[in-house]
Amino acid sequence: MQGCDASVLISSSKKKKAEREAEINLSLAGDGYDVFFRAKRALELQCPGVVSCADVMAITTRDLVTLVGGPRWEVPKGRRDGLVSEASRVEGNLPQVNQTIQQLISLFNSKGLSARDMVALSGAHTIGFSHCKEFMPRIYGYSKTFDIDPTMDQGFAQSLRGPCPKKNPNPTVVALNDLTTPFAFDNAYYDNLQKGLGLLATDQMLALDPSTKTYVKIMAKDQQVFFDYFMAAMIKLGQVEVKTGIEGEIRHDCGSFNS
Repeated sequence: MQGCDASVLISSSKKKKAEREAEINLSLAGDGYDVFFRAKRALELQCPGVVSCADVMAITTRDLVTLVGGPRWEVPKGRRDGLVSEASRVEGNLPQVNQTIQQLISLFNSKGLSARDMVALSGAHTIGFSHCKEFMPRIYGYSKTFDIDPTMDQGFAQSLRGPCPKKNPNPTVVALNDLTTPFAFDNAYYDNLQKGLGLLATDQMLALDPSTKTYVKIMAKDQQVFFDYFMAAMIKLGQVEVKTGIEGEIRHDCGSFNS
């Protein structure tokens, strides 16, 4: 949580719980980590100690976006890997599904990212999934007046109740973030938000809050604009508190510090 330094890849030790073990990170797919580890191992065979895990993450993420139909951008390189990874440092540094738009904007601003950047980066939810616990407050007992979040398409909400029952929900069950084109990186996510088909509360509020709804409309209307905004935001995100020069290290193994 000290910037773009691959701290999330570090495994926990008996004495210390690493960042990836923080509750908010438990939903990250294990095979997603494996992509970075395999890429790093391949690089170490060709040029040991040269390419950092932080750069591997930035480049691999770009390539994965491109492979599913998204844009391709030039990734600035030269990051070094961090020396700290603690689960206790995560809270307050990552977006939470129960935060307001203004709270989220403040969080992104603190990292040097604008409201437009936030909306564009949220478009990454055009692929991927979320666990039931992350959206169940929207589909059961939302308030004293509404059982289901009124900003949510009611048919969509009902369809989620099957795989995510109120009693004893399976913690491994997930729902797709993008109902219409879940395996393509496109701007359908924004169109879905305008129809009440946002899965997470924070997603849906982007289309309703005065600070962000104009960006949602623009990106829903023009996919290339979304791509342009997304690329610009990803480059900025990849430069948040980077370590260079003699800071940090270049790990031999992305899952552990060198010493």
